[in-house]
Amino acid sequence: MNYDTPCPGPADEPRPGDTPRPYPADELHTAPIRPAHRVGPQLPGTTEPAERADAARNRRRLLDAARELVREHGVDALTMDALAKRAGVGKGTVFRRFGSRTGLMYALLDHSETLAQEAFIFGPPPLGPGAPPMDRLIAFGRARLLDIEVEGELHRAAELGSPERHYSSQPYRVLKTHVAMLLREADTPGDNGLLADALLGVLAAGLVLHQLRTLGYTREQIASNWEAMVRRVAGPAAQ
Repeated sequence: MNYDTPCPGPADEPRPGDTPRPYPADELHTAPIRPAHRVGPQLPGTTEPAERADAARNRRRLLDAARELVREHGVDALTMDALAKRAGVGKGTVFRRFGSRTGLMYALLDHSETLAQEAFIFGPPPLGPGAPPMDRLIAFGRARLLDIEVEGELHRAAELGSPERHYSSQPYRVLKTHVAMLLREADTPGDNGLLADALLGVLAAGLVLHQLRTLGYTREQIASNWEAMVRRVAGPAAQ
């Protein structure tokens, strides 16, 4: 399944008597990785097709440093000054690259989503190819929860605004296509596209942050609930 194609919908589901459409094992390996769909306007620091190799490396180095800051100290600690200090560059370099803190946030969200996509499309099992679909689904949810726990505000920003824009965005379509594909590989009964939407709803950043910060659940508790849901929905005995 190509991750740039539309997500499964009613027209994609097999009808009675149809032969299920196969998904070649190597499709995941050949699917192109694209930067996540932006949650704001195009800003300095975002990936461009013609970007020089050295500029791309410098941008990735800055974004890796920004991601470390968020994971260690939270999103409020990510300022242009703090990033310049962490990366060992001048503050002017950070401003020239990203334009503003808002531009930095958009670029970091793109970077975070791209890393997540690389992990479940090309990474080692069980998150990446090579493990049974059930194990991959469970690993996918656990990885997503970890990202939300440490970068929750970035992920929640992607969900703000128009629902149509969010659910039609490239990063959501990639996630939905991936989950729907694993459901199909697990021979899950029902409409895989709708089931993928339902499962991804459990991993929505706003809900997960509410469970963590307000309700007091731990990430492991939420992850265990995710695993139980996946086994009930997609397990061999799903009824």
